[in-house]
Amino acid sequence: MTRSASEHAKNRETEFVEQLKDLLRIPSISTLTTHKSYIERAAEWLRDHCLAIGMTRAEIYPTPGHPIVYAEWLGAGKAAPTLLVYGHYDVQPVDGVWNQEDPFEPVERGGNLYARGATDDKGQLFVHLKAFDAIMKATGSFPMNFKVMFEGEEEIASVHLNAFIEKHLDMLTADVVVISDNHIQGIDDPSIIYGLRGLTYMEIEVTGPDHDLHSGAYGGAVHNPALALVQILHRMHDEQGHILVPGFYDEVVPLTDEERKALSAVPFTEAMLKAQTGADKLWGEPEFTARERIGARPTLEINGIWGGWTGEGQKTIIPAKATAKVSCRLVANQNPKRIYELVKAYVARITPDTVRSEVRLLSTGDSALVPLDSEAMQVAVEAYEAVFGKKPTFMREGGSIPVVATYNRLMKAPVVMMGFGLPDDNLHAPNEKITLKMFHRGIQTMIHFYQNLPKHFGK
Repeated sequence: MTRSASEHAKNRETEFVEQLKDLLRIPSISTLTTHKSYIERAAEWLRDHCLAIGMTRAEIYPTPGHPIVYAEWLGAGKAAPTLLVYGHYDVQPVDGVWNQEDPFEPVERGGNLYARGATDDKGQLFVHLKAFDAIMKATGSFPMNFKVMFEGEEEIASVHLNAFIEKHLDMLTADVVVISDNHIQGIDDPSIIYGLRGLTYMEIEVTGPDHDLHSGAYGGAVHNPALALVQILHRMHDEQGHILVPGFYDEVVPLTDEERKALSAVPFTEAMLKAQTGADKLWGEPEFTARERIGARPTLEINGIWGGWTGEGQKTIIPAKATAKVSCRLVANQNPKRIYELVKAYVARITPDTVRSEVRLLSTGDSALVPLDSEAMQVAVEAYEAVFGKKPTFMREGGSIPVVATYNRLMKAPVVMMGFGLPDDNLHAPNEKITLKMFHRGIQTMIHFYQNLPKHFGK
């Protein structure tokens, strides 16, 4: 690693944090139509910043939804490798109780920076821009061709991203793709994600009478749709956490002994998980460890449930309908649309004949497994070790980043997931944060990665 670039980043740490705060102040919530102007402002901010740090092209591409930002520096020439960085600038809503008045006004406290989007994903995508910035300012050039693509719909299933990638494959072509939208195991325990779960997201609705009924006049004679929905959901699992949908596990590839050994080496205990979650006791398939259940096993979760009166006070009714949002996290080889069909058929089979049910598919995403033996992966290992003083462990992630599967399918380029978040960063929850030490370590790690990749990745 060229010391001048590393030192340049070190000397500008305060400046880099202040710049990140400017980006975090933009409330780019993709799921809220009322925030469309903020989404556009965030895209414009990133475009302008890419040009300000030395990229020679930066453009905003509209989609039927939210825009995509693309920028590049191709000054290394055709003989040099090309790297593409993916990130997303949209964020989750800010419901819940925060320890600050405005979740979009960043607050530094206890070595952390608190704000919505701090880790997911503005802080992590900004790591790459600041590593590029430091190298360019220190050396006047960059050791390889550099491209970035930042989307504004990751938090709403990236609904228009695949079409954009397919349409612009020539522009986006790269030898290596890097994504930072995940966490490592601990502040001094680096790890690299090599597997991501896919996703099938559904809505289950149960209907009964054609309008809400007085529970005194009709209770006991009409099947309550809310009760029927709970009865249906109850039959999704057995008492130990196994999913009871017929055929659900048919395509699951069993963990190899080598994979189980690698996962067991991750510094992860049940006590750590309970501390992170506040759960009194863990739950799930007893023949698998908690680490294996997170990432290497599929799930079926109830994400939300409602029906009838939920306001203040009492209203004694039998609701006309009740609804639940259900998601399935899927492992390699499981087909998201086939899982939907299996759940749909099972719900139809177990629905009592006193009510009606409907299962609606909201979104899907493919799972991904990344090869561990690519040159880029080995350079990533070296970069983490150089900065953290410790080799990273390999682990599967429980979450989903559908674009990884898209890159694998369309580009045939190795994807390296280099995360700099921590397990307690409160993604999608109140008091989201990024640890400033991790932010700065991330920049140093990427400087090392960028400057060493061309030596190992010849064209």
